[in-house]
Amino acid sequence: MNLLKWVAVAALACGGFLAATPARAGDVSCRMSFQLSGWSVFYKTASGSGMVRCSDGQSLHVTLRAKGGGLTFGKTRISNGIGKFSGISNVHDVLGHYANAEAHAGAQRSADAQVLTKGNVSLALSGKGEGWNLGVAFGAFIIE
Repeated sequence: MNLLKWVAVAALACGGFLAATPARAGDVSCRMSFQLSGWSVFYKTASGSGMVRCSDGQSLHVTLRAKGGGLTFGKTRISNGIGKFSGISNVHDVLGHYANAEAHAGAQRSADAQVLTKGNVSLALSGKGEGWNLGVAFGAFIIE
């Protein structure tokens, strides 16, 4: 559990480098459950799928892709990830390219935390999975 807390703190610290706009009053609350797997050796790539559900009853199946680079090595699979969106007025606002900063660490059991932004939309991702990884990466997280 201490590893997950360290990863979350590191990701939030990295996310401070990204400009985030506060959520507007009256925004729809949306959450995403997802699965994601990938690998990294300086270059990082991952793919997966998810389901976005919003407080106003809207929902959307999504395809996920991540790409980027940094000081990162490993291979992981996140099977029970959770994402929380802010700045959403319609479920389709979640689609697009997000700037991302990520810190990850793990051996056998892996923890992942990311802070992402896309204009007024912010997304905080967290998850646990399997694999081995270590590093810090920057890049794009794409929801289609």
